Amino acid sequence: MALRHKAEKEDGKLIIKTIFKSAALCVGLALASLAQSEKPNVIIFLVDDMGVMDTSVPFLTDEDGQPKRYPLNDWYRTPSMERLAKQGIRFNNFCAQSVCSPTRASIMTGQNATRHGTTTWIRPEGNNKGKNGPPEWNWEGLKRGDVTLPGVLHANGYKTIHAGKAHFGRQDSEGADPLNLGFEVNIGGACWGRPKSYFSEDHYGNHPKYAKKMTHNVPGLEKYYDTGTFLTEALTLEANAQIAVAVKEKKPFYLYMAHYALHAPFNSDPRFADHYKDSDKSAKAQAYAALVEGMDQSLGDILDQLEALGIAENTLVIFLGDNGSDAPLGGKYDHASSAPLHGKKGTSFEGGMRVPFIAAWAKPDPKNLWQKKLPIPQDAIQEQLGTVMDLYPTILDLVGAKNPSGHVVDGYDLATQLEGKFNPARPEVFLMHFPHNHNSSYFTSYRTKDWKVIYDYNPTGKNPRQHRLYNLKTDPFEEHDVASKNPEKLQQLVTAMARQLEAENALYPVDQQGRELKPELP
Repeated sequence: MALRHKAEKEDGKLIIKTIFKSAALCVGLALASLAQSEKPNVIIFLVDDMGVMDTSVPFLTDEDGQPKRYPLNDWYRTPSMERLAKQGIRFNNFCAQSVCSPTRASIMTGQNATRHGTTTWIRPEGNNKGKNGPPEWNWEGLKRGDVTLPGVLHANGYKTIHAGKAHFGRQDSEGADPLNLGFEVNIGGACWGRPKSYFSEDHYGNHPKYAKKMTHNVPGLEKYYDTGTFLTEALTLEANAQIAVAVKEKKPFYLYMAHYALHAPFNSDPRFADHYKDSDKSAKAQAYAALVEGMDQSLGDILDQLEALGIAENTLVIFLGDNGSDAPLGGKYDHASSAPLHGKKGTSFEGGMRVPFIAAWAKPDPKNLWQKKLPIPQDAIQEQLGTVMDLYPTILDLVGAKNPSGHVVDGYDLATQLEGKFNPARPEVFLMHFPHNHNSSYFTSYRTKDWKVIYDYNPTGKNPRQHRLYNLKTDPFEEHDVASKNPEKLQQLVTAMARQLEAENALYPVDQQGRELKPELP
């Protein structure tokens, strides 16, 4: 009463001051409540070899930024992805490395492949640098003591759960076991990049019939042998059980749900095979579609588990693929497996590095304190570029964990973009460096918002070094190389590409005499 009386005497000035103090007090109390409340749970739902077109959810957009459907969107059935997309935001320009191990190391560290040095997939049994690959590339993979996302989260009170494909290190290395990299629980993770079999009758690759060459065997799922439980479902059941354990322990959890699907072998998920048997596509393409739908069922089962346990409002789900599609549809350089995009997994084209990305709270609730901190709009599309390196800083910032001193991070916090806004502080640039052989070999691509240059090193000397330039604004499907018509733009992009390669300590392919090949300006 005294303050009110005094405020009236001072012509309202103290009223404004008092209201300001009250507002500040409310904000302070809210922040304190946020800090004291249970930290948010985080799920990264990572799908192997899933490109941006392997779904019924349209990620590509028209010139007005509206989602545009293409035939592949009508071929695949992913109702759980549709459910998640309606609850959150999806990116139409989200980039990953063109093969798996580099992307997985980038998610774990927040670093580009040029910096962490794992620049191709890790062959567990032997060094696969290629004849002209950099001799010092990081075939070893991640090691005990490396700064990793699960390691930082575990140090901040999180139960860290790994489920599915790891592929962080070669056979018998420290990185082969996720428990050495910050995970508290490991379900089915090993050095292998694919399973020998998805079928329980084959013991997921552990059956005695494989004894002469026991490779690509998924560990730890013995209780499902000969039960008819497809690998995708077995991993989901175990992941959901660990979520329940975390709730019982009253600990926030980080689940890295990394399915072996959709990687070959293309074993058809029997739960969904009938949906595709009458199509005009090949048996392999039908099996791939069944793998897609089985993966999608897993997403739905996990979302349902979060609801049943009453923790959906407090759980952030991030869904993405690890590289472009490997769907058995057409040739590797065609507009086929990722149509209308050019190319597929392992190529230098957009079909090799564009992946689906959705971020959503498992149950939107505008009153939830964590959702107030990161308010994600529903059924929204973000057109600004994002990359796999961004997950590390985004998650750490959300949960209030600090990046360890001295650890360099190349990614950017996605919070502003996840709120549906444009982030002027982030450069719209993606450098993809691949100094090895694959579907496309010995190349670096440098992508800006509207332009993309592909630099081919051609280390054998049989062909001259080549620069290709595409205007992604007018030619999003990379059909017209315009390098000869835009020499100044080509020079600008190659210069910027070479500068970033050096800044990130890139390793380069070598020629036939073992001499390092760095980019040459056109």
